[in-house]
Amino acid sequence: MTNRIYQRASELMEAELGDELIALDPAAGECFGFNSVATFVWQTLKEPKSFEQLRDALLNEYEVEPEQCTRELSELLGDLEAKRLVRSAG
Repeated sequence: MTNRIYQRASELMEAELGDELIALDPAAGECFGFNSVATFVWQTLKEPKSFEQLRDALLNEYEVEPEQCTRELSELLGDLEAKRLVRSAG
């Protein structure tokens, strides 16, 4: 797997709606809706984390197969990076 460390790249104004999150990037004027899994990842990234740390946290929180979790987390992080909400190093 990857040794990349992920961290938030943007400070967002956040509002929780149940287990989901609505976030506004005031600098870019963009609004984002996070489902429960994306909200969990975003909240976990209050401190920089490795891919493995994020995956392990998701596996502890949700009933999901490790292969599916790895694939979907990779897709989510790629999407968050493309939107410049998360950046990675390593």
